[in-house]
Amino acid sequence: LTLCFGSYLLPTNLRLTLPLTCVILEVILIILFAVLVEYDHETDAKLWHKHLLQHNDSNYNNDFYYRYPSFQDVHVMIFVGFGFLMTFLQRYGFSSVAFNFLIAAFALQWATLMQGFFHGMHGGKIHIGVESMINADFCTGSVLISFGALLGKTSPVQLLLMAVFEVTLFATNEYILLSILQAKDAGGSMTIHTFGAYFGLVVARVLYRPQLDKSKHKNCSVYHSDLFAMIGTIYLWMFWPSFNSAITAHGDDQHRTVMNTYYSLAACTLATFAMSSLVGPGGKLDMVHIQNAALAGGVAVGTAGEMMLTPFGSMAVGFLAGTISTLGYKFLSPVMEKKLKIQDTCGVHNLHGMPGILGAVVGAVTASLATREVYGDGSVLALRRLSPRRVYVSVCVQHVSLTSRLSSSMEDVFPEIYAGNFSASEQGVRQAISLAVTLGMALVGGVIVGFILKLPIYSGPPDTICFEDAIYWEVLTALIALPFHPGMRQLSENKKYL
Repeated sequence: LTLCFGSYLLPTNLRLTLPLTCVILEVILIILFAVLVEYDHETDAKLWHKHLLQHNDSNYNNDFYYRYPSFQDVHVMIFVGFGFLMTFLQRYGFSSVAFNFLIAAFALQWATLMQGFFHGMHGGKIHIGVESMINADFCTGSVLISFGALLGKTSPVQLLLMAVFEVTLFATNEYILLSILQAKDAGGSMTIHTFGAYFGLVVARVLYRPQLDKSKHKNCSVYHSDLFAMIGTIYLWMFWPSFNSAITAHGDDQHRTVMNTYYSLAACTLATFAMSSLVGPGGKLDMVHIQNAALAGGVAVGTAGEMMLTPFGSMAVGFLAGTISTLGYKFLSPVMEKKLKIQDTCGVHNLHGMPGILGAVVGAVTASLATREVYGDGSVLALRRLSPRRVYVSVCVQHVSLTSRLSSSMEDVFPEIYAGNFSASEQGVRQAISLAVTLGMALVGGVIVGFILKLPIYSGPPDTICFEDAIYWEVLTALIALPFHPGMRQLSENKKYL
């Protein structure tokens, strides 16, 4: 067996295209941030201290202390959860984690600008704070979902360019849904999961590789790669309640979202194990199902999580999501590849696509059933007790105890219904229309971006050597594992071979 240390490379032109792409994109971002972006009033030193003096407020009421714990959890999901979930491929671990890292680092910057343009413009400037970082991570999550459909078949340059277009389309779709249609989607069943999944699937269809079977022996896992992927699964599973609740209103709304997600994920996990054993040969479990379908419950309650879904309702949704997702991996994915020519590496249709649609439908139904009797109408003065919040700065300790205000969860969750602008049934219709708009944006956008990425200038790997780290990384690899390609060249005559 002949081994080498990065001795053979394909002529991908990566030495030129990747540095140029990264440098050009980052320089553009720096210039745009310099011209357009400012700290918001809770981040800017002058504005925040002016606020403290005028309102006799405390530093501990800064939104940072309420939102940053959720931001940390979401950030871990983006960089650790998604990154390691994709390491199941036996020879693509470096690329799975590192390209996830690269795409996320770019996308969160670009998303800050795009989302700020639609939602955060004040006096011609984009004002950013901790909530801006959370929303940017949400947008990044959608791009990483699309990356899952293309895993192993695209170059980092193609992925960066895809992120440029997808983030722009994501922000546009998000604005239409949340600002124009006034839809509710705190956990992103529609805006994040459905959009990211179907955008990625359409791009994968346009980039269809007819000779991909020649790389089929590498499009699989080994024992240790599946174990690494389970690290991503566990991180995502643990932090998904934070993901769905990160930008919901403080108090009962956020509390309810966490609880609904918590029980949905638990029920989903049992459904996944049950279905995997039921359809597996000899009743054996499939690690692909456990790694992915067990997370579908978090996707499916993304829209309705902050609503009065009830604990048993969230469990029912999670159980259904786990069942649909597992059966999708077993029966639907092979059909999609054979009949529709959609080569979905990670099965994002089963984890994000179908559960995302389920979540949108559940959200529409739950919204249409909203009443003032269930949510309250704010007609009584309610004392809202906050958990004693201890913030330590040096030796200073402050306790935040009781605050009072006119309280109405209806106002927080469905402000348009509360204001009488439209009825609960009309809110449900708007939720359904939002799903249709999201699918339309994803499908049309995916086709256009797919054809852009299909241009032969982006250093994509040939069909015969997909799912292979050695194309892009300096790795110790067996030459026998790399099929001969006419473009292969030896880097140095002085390399020592074993």
